[in-house]
Amino acid sequence: MQVLGVVGSLRADSYNAQLLDAAAGTFPAGASLSRFNGLRDIPPYEEGIADPPSVVALKEAIAEADGVLFATPEYNGSIPGQLKNALDWVSRPFEHNVLRNKPVAVIGTSTGMFGAIWAQAELRKVLGLIGARVLDRDTPIPLAEASFVGGQLDPDLLEAVAATMHDLGELVDARMAV
Repeated sequence: MQVLGVVGSLRADSYNAQLLDAAAGTFPAGASLSRFNGLRDIPPYEEGIADPPSVVALKEAIAEADGVLFATPEYNGSIPGQLKNALDWVSRPFEHNVLRNKPVAVIGTSTGMFGAIWAQAELRKVLGLIGARVLDRDTPIPLAEASFVGGQLDPDLLEAVAATMHDLGELVDARMAV
């Protein structure tokens, strides 16, 4: 199973980048994660123009993956603008977009008590409208500073992330069986 990881934060050492790495460590044997690092390079969405190279790269990465894992922070109760913008590009052409029927999971962490739970709900909504097969599960990691000690995610929280990765694997397996 090849999973594409997309971090909603543009900061290289963000807690959500660390969360994505922790999630990759829970994958079963034979599964791997590749991270899309070009979110910053995607220009504002503009209908009617050809896909810029950064958008082509994201679309190709999604098309090649068996599933996609998003790790996002919460900005003002929602998803980061740069992530939403990238999804606007990826959703075109709508009828044949690369996320249609693609197995997807969403996880997130924040420095607050709620662990980016609103952002996860918003992102699942957007992905569902695009046509992705979104895992309907909240995996909030609250109080990020305390949850990552020495770069390692708290074992109890890691168990919740592992359960989400297991369920994403089942979504991927179900899609491949069809």
